[in-house]
Amino acid sequence: MKEGEEEKQKRNLRELLRQRAERLDSAYCRRADASIRRAVLALPEYAAAAVVFCYVGTAREIQTAPLIARMLADGKTVAVPLCTGKGIMEGRQIQSLSELHPGRYGILEPPQTAPVITPAQMDLVIVPCLSADRTGHRLGYGGGFYDRYLPQTSCPAVLLCREQMMISSIPVEAHDVQLDQVISEQAVYHCSH
Repeated sequence: MKEGEEEKQKRNLRELLRQRAERLDSAYCRRADASIRRAVLALPEYAAAAVVFCYVGTAREIQTAPLIARMLADGKTVAVPLCTGKGIMEGRQIQSLSELHPGRYGILEPPQTAPVITPAQMDLVIVPCLSADRTGHRLGYGGGFYDRYLPQTSCPAVLLCREQMMISSIPVEAHDVQLDQVISEQAVYHCSH
C-alpha cells in the first residue's frame, strides 16, 4: 500500500465508527462499562501497580470516573492526561475527581499545577479508543496523543473497548503502538507483539 492509504482508511473508518458509537444503546453502554471496570480491577497488573495512568472518559467513551475513584480509594497514585500541545500530553497526579475541570477539547483535565508523573514512573497505562481489534491495535481519534506517549513508558498498557465497537482489523501505520491487552465486557484479550 502507498504511504497515506492507511490514514485515509482510518479517516473513513473513524467516521463510520463515530456513527456506530452514537447509535449504541445507553443501557448497553452502562452494563458494558461496569463489566470493563470490574475486569480492570481484577487484573494482576492492576494489583501490582502503585502508579496508574488512566484517561478520563468522555460522553461516548468507557466511563472511567468510577474506576479512578476506586484506584484512589485503593491507595494508588493516579495520573490523568493533561494536554499540553498539539498531540502532546502529560500524566498529572490527582487526589480527587473534584480536581478535574473541562480543558482542551472539552475533556476533563487536572489543573496545570498538578504534579507531573513521568512516563517512566507509570506501572500501568489505561488507554481509550474509538475502536480496537483483538490483537491490540487501536483506532484513536486522530490526535496521536497515545502514539507519542506510550513509547515513553515501559509498563503494561491496556485498551478499553466495548465489544460492539470492536472490529476484526485496524489499519496500522508505522507509528501506531500495539497494546498489551484489550478489555471488553466479554473478555480480556492478551496480545502478543
